[in-house]
Amino acid sequence: MPLNIRSEEVNQLAEKLAARKGINKTEAVKLALENELRRIEETQPLRERLRPLQDQVLARPATGLAADKAFFDALSREA
Repeated sequence: MPLNIRSEEVNQLAEKLAARKGINKTEAVKLALENELRRIEETQPLRERLRPLQDQVLARPATGLAADKAFFDALSREA
């Protein structure tokens, strides 16, 4: 669905960003929105950002195998 910007100030900001980046206004608006969303996400505490990854790891079934020093040493040996 198209976005219709009716604010002259927003239009001028989009033009200014587009000119500085050498892109069109649509790409400038997209870039600004992506950057703002990324900035908001980065303000989330690390614990909350890592929670989906922790949930994925914890969802895997336990193997029942012990991972000891010998196991990791065997993994890092050169073939």
